[in-house]
Amino acid sequence: MKYFLLLMVLPLVTGCSKSTSTEDQFATDIKLIEDYISARGLNASKTPDGIYYVIEEPGSADKPKITSQVTVTYKGYFLDGVSFDAATKAKFPLYSVIQGWQIGIPKFGKGGKGILLIPSKYGYGTSPVGGRTSAVLAFDIELIDF
Repeated sequence: MKYFLLLMVLPLVTGCSKSTSTEDQFATDIKLIEDYISARGLNASKTPDGIYYVIEEPGSADKPKITSQVTVTYKGYFLDGVSFDAATKAKFPLYSVIQGWQIGIPKFGKGGKGILLIPSKYGYGTSPVGGRTSAVLAFDIELIDF
């Protein structure tokens, strides 16, 4: 749970102008995610932002809002399987976490389970996590309550 606080305090990505390197990194991230999905035969969906998600159990029909207090069990890892964070029954307001979670968690209902695959710009960007920068993040998610 050592990076949980990073989820809570990292600023949101705003509408700043994008440099070519940021656009290149995003394209690289999308390719890595799509290769990961293909290699594992996952049935993933993609948001307009580029967050990929796999619904293993949809949960209830009600979905959390950005203002919801959510309780989740999760494991965060890189695409090579190296884990960088995990927590059981972590509670926090959805608006206070990385943008990839703000976009992805509402795809699940209460009791829902699945995977979020998050390009670096919607995760930690160039801030290091687990000794890596500009890393694609994967999360196994169980949305316990909101």
